[in-house]
Amino acid sequence: MNYKIAVIPGDGVGPEVIREGLRVLDYISTVDSRFHFEYTEYPWGCEYYSENKKMMDDDGLEKLEESDAIFLGAVGYPGVPDHVSLWELLLVIRKRFDQYVNIRPVKLLKGAPCPIKNKSTTDIDMLFIRENTEGEYAGSGSWLFEGKENEVVIQDSVFSRIGCERIIRYAFEVARKEKKTLTSVSKANALNYSMVFWDQIFEEISQEYPEVETHSYLVDAASMLMVTQPERFQIVVTSNLFGDILTDLGAAIAGGMGLAAGANINPEKNHPSMFEPIHGSAPDIAGMGIANPMATIWTAGQMLTHLGYPEWEEKIIHTIEQVLSEGNVRTPDLGGNATTSEITDAVIEKLSNSDIPINLIAD
Repeated sequence: MNYKIAVIPGDGVGPEVIREGLRVLDYISTVDSRFHFEYTEYPWGCEYYSENKKMMDDDGLEKLEESDAIFLGAVGYPGVPDHVSLWELLLVIRKRFDQYVNIRPVKLLKGAPCPIKNKSTTDIDMLFIRENTEGEYAGSGSWLFEGKENEVVIQDSVFSRIGCERIIRYAFEVARKEKKTLTSVSKANALNYSMVFWDQIFEEISQEYPEVETHSYLVDAASMLMVTQPERFQIVVTSNLFGDILTDLGAAIAGGMGLAAGANINPEKNHPSMFEPIHGSAPDIAGMGIANPMATIWTAGQMLTHLGYPEWEEKIIHTIEQVLSEGNVRTPDLGGNATTSEITDAVIEKLSNSDIPINLIAD
């Protein structure tokens, strides 16, 4: 199978880590005869904006629509306002392609540092399923009397029944399939319309899945419990803003942002899904060759799962754990002095010596 992959290296360390992710994908395609990748690279991002006053080509979405998946490095750089870089590229893609499921694993890998004492890899093993196209990021609101004394801004959160039902039902399906608990995170005590509505729909849909054990926490309580009792959480479903914030907290307790993978999924596959590490563009270390590519490599594994080859994501995670556990090759964020490419070299070497025989997964 030949897959067309749209590659957007983006800004800062984005091109550096995307290059390493592509190296891993290329290696895998040489040992697994079931698929091959054809890449089309697009130079969109903040540098493109500085030259063209737009974050992507006018027909950029039409170009991306032709791909089977999108591989994104990072977006954002000093000199371009964050709301411009976000709203004119990343969020446009998520909304246009109805990527309403954002999947972010919060998993303490073997060998990864953990700032919480006496917590193991079994204690920190969560999967966040975040609503990805509406909620607090709907982009609805007004800015009145700008620059005047009576200036007023209104930012609306948009929660539709269709939007809430489909993300919550998706989370229930995952929890049922994996035989895990499902936790909903909201803030219904203060947000007396949107979050009460969310909680109501969660309760309604839970009646369809009596076999799934459920829990519900306010976001402030969930933040505390993620640190003090992370083992409470297995599958988590939450709104756009809360999911964004909580998964950064999750990255902090699971080894750092350099290990944080992310996927923007259109489950029906009517449009391409997009895969991006969640660490951002890190302009302070851009060009130094020390960015941790493990999150991007894991994200490449998520893409392989979406394309129908989940065994490769499992192999990638296992391989990253081997590299971390040995401790000989680590980037500075993990206390080492290895370069970005040296990490990928180690990962590919481990993949080539994997204890899972290639002939069990290749044609």
